[in-house]
Amino acid sequence: MSIPSENVLVVPTSLFLEIGHFQGFCKDVARYRERLLAPEHVRFLPREEAERNPDFKQLIPYMIFCFTDSQGEVSAFRYVRGKGQGENRLHHKQSVGIGGHIASIDRTEGSTADLYREGMRRELDEEVVLRSNYAESCVGLINDDLTEVGRVHLGIVHRFDLEAPNMQSNEPDIIECGFRPVREMLADLAGFETWSSICLQALFGTR
Repeated sequence: MSIPSENVLVVPTSLFLEIGHFQGFCKDVARYRERLLAPEHVRFLPREEAERNPDFKQLIPYMIFCFTDSQGEVSAFRYVRGKGQGENRLHHKQSVGIGGHIASIDRTEGSTADLYREGMRRELDEEVVLRSNYAESCVGLINDDLTEVGRVHLGIVHRFDLEAPNMQSNEPDIIECGFRPVREMLADLAGFETWSSICLQALFGTR
């Protein structure tokens, strides 16, 4: 497995267990986010080490872009991961999440929360071109200890509700992309990466 050389933001898995372990999706953002991003808990590790060390969780902003039409139908931006994206265990998978690692290049003079937001903004600018006003909210967290990838990552999910479905890929490895009704994706989750499947069911499935 080829892993890009960079230093990425991690927190101890023991901290996640102390706050409260869960499998799947958790909507209790307030319980986790402040403690996870506290300066005394975060550190940077070489990504190659972090990808193989389950003693740490890499914090990943996972951004989902939605549009609701005049009939009330919700669509989400969906794409296929190409071979050039960093995590080759996810290549060719369908996804509704844009995002990636918070890296040491995202360091600022502000708080750890500022560092996280700066990293999220960088990932957004790198991966897509967004030409719509939107409302953004942090809606939950994802943890999946049942997969090799999931054991070393913890997703923080952000929902962007767009005024218009006007966005496109900004990199060659975000392919076959566009807005698709969430009801269609829920009816056929085969081929989606695990995090996307978890999010689609948690945010848009039958409640």
